[in-house]
Amino acid sequence: MVPLIYTLPTMADQLHNEQAQAGTPKGGKVVLGFSGGLDTSYCVKYLTEDRGYEVHSIIVNTGGFSAEELQQIEAHAYKLGVKTHTTVDAVKGYYDRIIKYLVFGNVLKNSTYPLSVSAERLSQALHIAEHAKKLNADAVAHGSTGAGNDQVRFDMIFHIMIPGVEIITPIRDLKLSREAEIAYLQERGVDMNFSKAMYSINKGIWGTSVGGKETLSSKGILPEEAWPTQLTKDGAEEVSLSFEKGELKVVNGQSFDHPTEAIQHLQAIAGPYGIGRDIHVGDTIIGIKGRVGFEAAAPMVILKAHHALEKHTLTKWQLGWKDQLAQFYGNWLHEGQILDPVMRDIEAFLENSQQTVTGTVYVQLQPYRFQVIGIESEYDLMSSKFGKYGEMNTGFTGEDVRGFSKIFGNQTSIWYQVNKK
Repeated sequence: MVPLIYTLPTMADQLHNEQAQAGTPKGGKVVLGFSGGLDTSYCVKYLTEDRGYEVHSIIVNTGGFSAEELQQIEAHAYKLGVKTHTTVDAVKGYYDRIIKYLVFGNVLKNSTYPLSVSAERLSQALHIAEHAKKLNADAVAHGSTGAGNDQVRFDMIFHIMIPGVEIITPIRDLKLSREAEIAYLQERGVDMNFSKAMYSINKGIWGTSVGGKETLSSKGILPEEAWPTQLTKDGAEEVSLSFEKGELKVVNGQSFDHPTEAIQHLQAIAGPYGIGRDIHVGDTIIGIKGRVGFEAAAPMVILKAHHALEKHTLTKWQLGWKDQLAQFYGNWLHEGQILDPVMRDIEAFLENSQQTVTGTVYVQLQPYRFQVIGIESEYDLMSSKFGKYGEMNTGFTGEDVRGFSKIFGNQTSIWYQVNKK
């Protein structure tokens, strides 16, 4: 997210004036979505020292943090002054509630982006709201700026799940620049790395977003060094992906207890090829367009392999209606509407459509690209028992086709005869 930057006469003086306008210290209990970065670190200090709140921080891990990183974030939260800190392992729940349906629908926003960040923000917001209810909090807070989609996603989930609970967003409300936040924290003796990274990276199990100077305008591509996963493999490698009712369960013959484990295993194989890199250009919820880089090796391979299996095992109209519903589902999810009841209706359709999507897909990996080689499935509708496309058939005769063609085009033929002038 790009913060709103404004001109400061002196950063400290301007900041104190804005804090005074935002409200006097009021106390109470607030749950803060916490990542340990600059924005949420500022929020802890501001809420505790300037507003008098008892802050309870929570981090929701959707696959982007190691155990060591989570421990460091917890230590940092307590050092800043939180009352309690909670770590939620949401990886499997994130898959079961959201990612599974993105796979079933082969969802790619604008035919490009696997909804990496937008999907995980909803999972995080849901857990934060549940934690606020559990603690009977007076308020809930997040570190979103006023320039992007996340502010809408968090706010909307909170309004629906915890109505009446105050939503506090210091970075957005105070229109803070990064420089102002750093000055504020330094004045209070906060010891953390304030070096301004050239690239903003958000990692999760369903992909990693990368933002930098190249994505701020309509032209530019991220340099090799900006990608979190570097190219370290060459040559070609074939992988087999086995799906059961639409869910990835086996990779190269190795079975996994949960699809998230299969996703992570495939990511370790495909990521070093530099697969799944792209730039997404999209429409934000607030009406502006934006560009963001992303890498999603495992998600892209899984989505294309799953779609290939579906094309062999589903009927024409199953595929057609799935495409329409999945496009709406992906767009509505992107805009934060995960709690709309229509999403449950579409999920029921998507789940039911997967009853025969079982089989193995073979994919060849190469640097920066991959291709689906083919599939094997007992549900393959391209069975030679019923004919071979372009060569022969066993289910009907030429006379059958002659009559079918005449009837199938009959109404159009009548129209042309009536309107031949």
